[in-house]
Amino acid sequence: MLEFFMLLTMGVGCAAYWYSDELKRLYWQRKLNGVNLSDDERAFLERVMPIYRNMTDSDRSQLERQVVWFLHNISFLGRDGLVVTDVMKLVIAANACLLVLKKPWPLFPNVKQVLLYPSAYYASEQRRDSAGLVAYHDVVRQGESWPGGTLVLSWHDVVQGCKLPEDGHNLVFHEFAHQLDQQTGSTTGTPALPNKSMYAKWAREFSRAFNMLKTNIAYGMPNTIHQYGATNEAEFFAVVTETFLEKPDELNRFDASIFNLLCDYYEFDPRQWYLK
Repeated sequence: MLEFFMLLTMGVGCAAYWYSDELKRLYWQRKLNGVNLSDDERAFLERVMPIYRNMTDSDRSQLERQVVWFLHNISFLGRDGLVVTDVMKLVIAANACLLVLKKPWPLFPNVKQVLLYPSAYYASEQRRDSAGLVAYHDVVRQGESWPGGTLVLSWHDVVQGCKLPEDGHNLVFHEFAHQLDQQTGSTTGTPALPNKSMYAKWAREFSRAFNMLKTNIAYGMPNTIHQYGATNEAEFFAVVTETFLEKPDELNRFDASIFNLLCDYYEFDPRQWYLK
């Protein structure tokens, strides 16, 4: 730790070192040493977040540490007159940090802020037709993930995602999965994987599952993965992440290969949190 602070005192010459994840990690470990969620915050999460309530003590403690980091690093801004409260921040942070439960700090390195609307909102969208003409439309959205590090969420839909923890729909999981995907510099449905050996299998199995979902929808066949996942590969990753976290048993039965790949990527098996 002494070496770390010596580097910080070296001025501009050590600027490049500051961008090392290891130095960032050391900095935040020291800064947040002894900072924990309060008993009231823990009790609140137990009431509104069944996954948190059902976690092992070790996983729950790890999630709390990730939430502490998130709350000290990500800013929130209310839109359309919404006043963002500490409770709102806590709920969003706890859901988002499930995705990075086993990941080291800094979490979501590209995320800078969350814009929070009271409910679904209008956003402008441009479309180009076959003749090359661009038309602008207002569309209703529940959330967005911008490559620049901003997420947009509807608070109403965040709450709905917590109320029904096993329906496979969770706006926070969905939009933050996009941020994981976007860490590679593009939005392709393939996030930065833990090791190079995973990429070939990921590409093969996710392509198969994505095409199978489109085929099943075309022929009216049942799916565990919501049909919105057939929009494109990026949406497939976000939707299947929701399914993985909220309907792990069903996903494992429906497509064990995809389930196991997600276990390897996220580094946990969420089925343990649904044991009765």
